[in-house]
Amino acid sequence: MSTQELAPSPLGPVDVEQAEAALVEHYQRLVRIAYLVLPPSLGRNRRVLTSHALVQGALPRRRTSSTGVPGARRAEDAVDPGYAYVRGEVLRQALVAGLPLRRRALPRRAQLPPLLPQVWGLRLFPRAGGADELALDQQLSALSGPARAAYVLRGLERQGDPEVLRVLGAAGVPRADAEAALTDADEVTATLGIGTAALLESPEFDPCSLQARPPDLMRRRQHGRAALAAAAAALVCGALLGLPGDGWGRGGAAAPSYARNPAAEAALDPGKLRRVPAGFWQGSTRTDFSVWPARGGLVDDRALLRRALAVWARPGASVRSSATPGTPVGPPMGPPQLLYAGEVDGSRVVLFHDGLRAVRYAEPLAGTAGAALDFGRTDGADAVGSAALVLSRTTANVRYLTAPWVRDTAVRDLLAPAKEPWRLERDTHGVTEPLLSPAQARGCTAWNTLQVRDATGVRLLTDLGELAPARLTSGPPSAPKDVTAKAARDQWARAACGLTAVRSHGVRSVNAWAFAEQRLPEDGGRAAWVCTRAETWRGTGSRVLAQFQVPAPGVAAAVVARAEESPACGVHEPRVLAGVLWQAKSGRWYVLAAGSGEFVSLRTTGGVKGEAESRLLAVRAKAGARADLDGTLKNGTRVGALR
Repeated sequence: MSTQELAPSPLGPVDVEQAEAALVEHYQRLVRIAYLVLPPSLGRNRRVLTSHALVQGALPRRRTSSTGVPGARRAEDAVDPGYAYVRGEVLRQALVAGLPLRRRALPRRAQLPPLLPQVWGLRLFPRAGGADELALDQQLSALSGPARAAYVLRGLERQGDPEVLRVLGAAGVPRADAEAALTDADEVTATLGIGTAALLESPEFDPCSLQARPPDLMRRRQHGRAALAAAAAALVCGALLGLPGDGWGRGGAAAPSYARNPAAEAALDPGKLRRVPAGFWQGSTRTDFSVWPARGGLVDDRALLRRALAVWARPGASVRSSATPGTPVGPPMGPPQLLYAGEVDGSRVVLFHDGLRAVRYAEPLAGTAGAALDFGRTDGADAVGSAALVLSRTTANVRYLTAPWVRDTAVRDLLAPAKEPWRLERDTHGVTEPLLSPAQARGCTAWNTLQVRDATGVRLLTDLGELAPARLTSGPPSAPKDVTAKAARDQWARAACGLTAVRSHGVRSVNAWAFAEQRLPEDGGRAAWVCTRAETWRGTGSRVLAQFQVPAPGVAAAVVARAEESPACGVHEPRVLAGVLWQAKSGRWYVLAAGSGEFVSLRTTGGVKGEAESRLLAVRAKAGARADLDGTLKNGTRVGALR
């Protein structure tokens, strides 16, 4: 969708009592529409709260006169005018919530966390659905806001294309974007089938039927202690500053304004950039970005370096800027380290590092119009985490700048585990040849990764659309290993397409753990249960996927459960429980479930009842059946399935 401001709703005046009656009568449906249209990047907890807030704030601000003759209703306005008005306002605000924040513009109310309703100490999310709902949710998450709205209006509101175009236009979507949204919605229908739209009425997408889970209690305790310490420090500082003297006077302790601040001026001086000599890393006790030498053919171009530093400190309105979640985008705190400056793919590119972030500046060879500035968080990087940075990204390809300790590079396709990796050439500065990147691919027919070899072993890194590629590992959370063994490659070949769920999320590493194998009923072979956990550079925002791999080589694993901010499959909670509704070749249906080694028994309740005195369960069921799954640990604690 265009990032231009959405136009005000052109719907005619509606009396507030009429709109309120429609809102109350259709509240659950309106909240479901808002939840489906809101961007999935908000996370399920915030989408739930925001969807309720948007609906509750959709009433007209003023009363309209009840006298006079109402205007004639058009044929396409077959719904109640009050409902049409409220639905249009909900759609408009949900689309506004999906617009990117602008550096020089104040955020709209819908783009911020809702003031009301608020929930403290709990995380809320709809009841989990089956594999079909998860597949639909993944398809919707890849669409733009107008495309999700078009799909919802078709499937949930049963509207034809002309009416969808009219409603999107009334919600402020330009005509060209609305027509493109219908095309994108057609692709989802073609991929999943026509009947999949009925899944929009599933409890998976109902923000009025919720489950509650506690947040990360350890992190909340740490944040509480930090807040208490900060409050105490503020009180002490306030008392000291309030003492007689120059505490708050014009000649107090405050530094001069930015333009006269020596530290700020030094940060913008290309002559004071930190440059590490070549070979310094060989005798250093550290092996990370801090010992990367300055490389590239333009490291002595002071004009280029000055422009790059100035744009970093004060990016103009024409600069395209991006940052991984949780990455500060402010100016450098002092002279940063220069990693690279040179010409790459028709642009002049400069890479900096300031201890916390890697920063990439790029400008076209002709002029500076269209400059780009990218931020990536890299604090705490080890030798593997600092093995490469993205230097250039075109429509389909990516180039890396590799660390000086990387001995050779190759390309390995995760989806072809038996295929040998092919050599990837580098120049004298450590810049690789371009390779096909999966970061922006719409399908999943190949997943090329960067294979790097250093003195300690071979690693696999993958481009997820950010400056720092993510490391891929395999094995239990307590001892993950790099993906070098055949079994690990075979496992990742089935799980690789699930990496699309963690693109542009600030991911540092992704581990795939085969926590169980299960013999399928009716001699269906042996299936594998895999838990994939993505850790981020910022520490928060981890994502966990439980995948079910049927014994059919070449068939991608089915995502059967997922969670955000969950400790499952991690070092602090190395356990997981998941289930799926599976159909045998005979046509009969089964609820299958598996837990990691800590589980001693499993149980299903609700629509399917069954139990097993082991960590594997298989129970006959009916098509479309829904069940609640839990299990008992060795210490007697009963825990639920991954949500």
